[in-house]
Amino acid sequence: MAIRYPIIPNTIIVHLGAPSEAARDIVIPFTDYISNVASSELYPTWPTNALKANIYAIISFALNRVYNEWYRSKGYNFDITNSPIYDQAYVEDRAIYENISNIVEEVFNDYIVKQGQVQPYFTRYCDGRKTTCDGLSQWGSVSLANSGKNPLDILKYYYGNDINIVYDAPVGDNTEGYPGYVNRLGSAGNPVRAIQRDLNRIRINYPAIPEITESLGLYNKETEDAVKKFQEIFALPVTGNVDKATWYKIKYVYTSVKKLSDLYSEGLSPQEANFLYKDELKYGDTGIQMEYVHYYLDAISFLDSDVPHLKTNSVFNDNTKMMVMAFQKKYGLPVTGIITYQDWKVLEEIYNKILKYFPEEYSSYVNELYPDYFLSLGMSGDDVRRFQSFLLKICKYDKSIPGVRVNGVFDELTEKSVKKLQNDYGFQINGLVGPLLWKKVVELSKR
Repeated sequence: MAIRYPIIPNTIIVHLGAPSEAARDIVIPFTDYISNVASSELYPTWPTNALKANIYAIISFALNRVYNEWYRSKGYNFDITNSPIYDQAYVEDRAIYENISNIVEEVFNDYIVKQGQVQPYFTRYCDGRKTTCDGLSQWGSVSLANSGKNPLDILKYYYGNDINIVYDAPVGDNTEGYPGYVNRLGSAGNPVRAIQRDLNRIRINYPAIPEITESLGLYNKETEDAVKKFQEIFALPVTGNVDKATWYKIKYVYTSVKKLSDLYSEGLSPQEANFLYKDELKYGDTGIQMEYVHYYLDAISFLDSDVPHLKTNSVFNDNTKMMVMAFQKKYGLPVTGIITYQDWKVLEEIYNKILKYFPEEYSSYVNELYPDYFLSLGMSGDDVRRFQSFLLKICKYDKSIPGVRVNGVFDELTEKSVKKLQNDYGFQINGLVGPLLWKKVVELSKR
């Protein structure tokens, strides 16, 4: 598993007004934004340690907004406003002080965290003369710097001894949290894990939402039930699917109940930021992601002679690497032999085209193709019925299989038969039908 730590965005989208005010949104480099705010909020004649402490606070405040998608979760398409009532003072086209700009270039990828937490700390601050607050006093930081305090000492004075500074955080593109597709029954991956984690925390405040016990990042029936109840509570269309509107409503409520954008936050722990699925797949990897990769590559190579049709198992092995590199070359991707997110999206796209436009000469195989999502207890439909028809053929010669009713409903009898097959053929016994088990059942049905 990998922990999703914050990255420093290359750019940030600033709304030039209050959140609901009709105003322009501008996209600017993150360092330019921090230098502008610091030049608007601070005096260049202040001691360097005071300036550094304040700039750390400005950076952390902005990153908290970006990391939590505070405004996007409220339906806006920007990261932060320039209104000091809500955020920080950004003044378009203002002059930037050279010494402040130099400090920003030195520390722009450092930010403040509370011990045991992942999200950038919500570093509330005020000038300390005209206004006072629970956070950092800008003028007070000057006095502390003049008394010999270093930047971290100054920050601990205001925010507590349990804060640290994360140094040299990675820099990258600021990607939207919403995965770009609807998650529904049978979906799998980190977005599903995030939905399940968030809803389980939200249910502490809204106990009508049922608990989700699933731990593999698979969108099962209990996940759908929890989503439906959430949608009902928050006046969303009750579909059981997580589209963009539901995704960001979940995000907003989760951030609110945990007070992630608050000085006194419950915080996001490293354990909560753990994700089961990797951003890259390479030699030696195994698991659900590899099931998909192998199944997709197998189907593509069956129809495309440019991708070798080689034998694979559940592990990313030499054959996998050869197939991946051939696929990457064919579709204009960097030929690395490693599956990145970009590779995955292209792989998925090509497989879905196969599902829609399967060659007529292979039409007899169409019914055997995996439907591109996991089947599990409680699901229903034509894909479940297809699977049950294959399973029935196995039951006719293997009397140890509990049995199946070809009714299009993934009932307890279907699940028992699935678990028996998983036990017999070395699969994880979880009652879920993924691509490799589907493929095995199709093969066994032809005996």
